Amino acid sequence: MPKLNAISPCLWFDHQAEDAARFYTGIFPASRIIRVAHYPAVGQEVHGRPAGSVMFVDFELAGQRFGALNGGPQFRFSPAVSLQLHCDSQQEIDHYWGRLSEEGAAEAQQCGWLADRFGLSWQIVPAQMGSFFDGDDADRAGRVMQAVMSMKKLDLAALQRAAG
Repeated sequence: MPKLNAISPCLWFDHQAEDAARFYTGIFPASRIIRVAHYPAVGQEVHGRPAGSVMFVDFELAGQRFGALNGGPQFRFSPAVSLQLHCDSQQEIDHYWGRLSEEGAAEAQQCGWLADRFGLSWQIVPAQMGSFFDGDDADRAGRVMQAVMSMKKLDLAALQRAAG
């Protein structure tokens, strides 16, 4: 059986892995850069990267381990994979929404999603979001869904009102 935190996401970047890791670790508490590895001269015919340029960054966000690879432009992030951030208050939602939206071409999407300046999609949601849909109350779930669908950044008070 794998040990705790043995599975970690690896994020593919063109050449911004270290910038992204520094940006993200500057936002979340209990975060750090663990190591930065550089491309060797060997294998340039395959990887095409200058010797000494950043290849891989190991980092932690709020204790969760991640990897960031400078692999080239052939792959891009899509909203098909996103990182969910469960927030306990509107203040947290506002804080993380603002921080992840800063410095560039962040794009607000529907239902609490945003794509940061690196193109990585985040879902900034209330921690109790799932409980709004629990149970057999289809009317409640419908009201909450209607509220969520009308928002970009989620408004916790409005969702709580919709949940009744």
